Amino acid sequence: MTNADVGALERWFHLTEQGTTPRTEILAGVTTFLTLAYILFVQPALMSSIGLDFGAVFVATCLASAFATLLMAGLANYPIAVAPAMGHNFYFVFTVVVAMDVPWQVALGGVAIAGLLFVATAGFGLRERLIVAIPRSLKHAIAAGIGLLIATIGLQWAGIVVASPGTLVALGDLRTPPVLVALLGLVVTAVLWARGIHGAILIGILVSTAAAWAGGLARFQGVAALPPSILPTLGQFDPLGAFRIEFASVIFVFFFLALFDSVGTLVAVGEQAGLMRDGVLPRARGALLADAVGTVAGAALGTSTVTAYVESATGVSAGGRTGLTAVVIAALFLLSLFFSPLVGMIGSGYDAGGGVTLYPAVAPALILVGTMMVKGVRHIEWDDPTEALPAFLTLMVMPLAVSITDGIAFGFIAFTVLKVATRRGGEAHWLVYLFAGLFLFRYAFL
Repeated sequence: MTNADVGALERWFHLTEQGTTPRTEILAGVTTFLTLAYILFVQPALMSSIGLDFGAVFVATCLASAFATLLMAGLANYPIAVAPAMGHNFYFVFTVVVAMDVPWQVALGGVAIAGLLFVATAGFGLRERLIVAIPRSLKHAIAAGIGLLIATIGLQWAGIVVASPGTLVALGDLRTPPVLVALLGLVVTAVLWARGIHGAILIGILVSTAAAWAGGLARFQGVAALPPSILPTLGQFDPLGAFRIEFASVIFVFFFLALFDSVGTLVAVGEQAGLMRDGVLPRARGALLADAVGTVAGAALGTSTVTAYVESATGVSAGGRTGLTAVVIAALFLLSLFFSPLVGMIGSGYDAGGGVTLYPAVAPALILVGTMMVKGVRHIEWDDPTEALPAFLTLMVMPLAVSITDGIAFGFIAFTVLKVATRRGGEAHWLVYLFAGLFLFRYAFL
């Protein structure tokens, strides 16, 4: 790298001011990418399960992530990656498309509308009001409930848990090859994670894939090739189809999840990186705009909501402090476009018979991500019934109903009813009453 290159990087990213160097930023970018690269395998596998083209979703994921991460670098100069959000993608697939029987094109249209709302409300302080309005216990319950849902799907994809008419679910046959492959991946991933190894999830996926190939559960398709066509999903989103009154709650949840994921991640990573100033995150508006514009672009390309990734904290731990880290991550997303055969092998499903498809290579990643998301339950006020029951309903309804929307709705409604019944109605923000009323209206009339 020439002195001129170093000078240009200094002007763009203010490396010296942030106490970092190009080498440190590059290392941080690689570290973050290895930590979150599992999304390249999980997202196409998940979205293709409802009819989207696997290769097209893979390309859309790479392009949307690279674009939004570059926006993060340019608009905020933060060392934060942006990619399709875990939880949002499960809501998209299992609640909107499967449970509500909404065409995936319309669901992508709803994602785009939520992203546009994110952009449009930037100057009105709505996001800040929502953050203050939602009770703390429900915030943690929502995140944990999504984690339980993700882990439940992971257990199902592994074959560890199977459907049972009498008890809803039951333990699967742990001696079958797909389950053994998934259990091997889970053990490897968990041990690496416990030992603090960066990229534990990615390494676990690769080990599971190798075991699946050795056991005849996966077919080697090569390592590198030209990117697949994106045409099956490009421009297929249908925003006009999403403009229906019965779809309003779906768009609200898309918006709601994007809001809390973005703000929560920015604050957490910003604090770790020393970017906070008197409790305020400078250039936060630019960072949120990167998420919002990236979400609209992702919907147009053919993937679900993108958001800032908390895994960016690993890159910060490696010294990343500026947008140069994000540029490196974006470059690696683009480079990944040429490894579609490997991704296809990893994300391919195994037909277990009886209409059941297992994904033993990626299932361990879902179980571990769910584990990470549940930790917030320790912040719920379990000794206060008016806080505990709404939180508990949120936690339970999400995985059992396979619906993030219904989990949030039950939590909001229970919270307002209990607060009013105990003459503590003033503890609930008027926005909580508004959304509880809207959810009740939805259940009664839609």
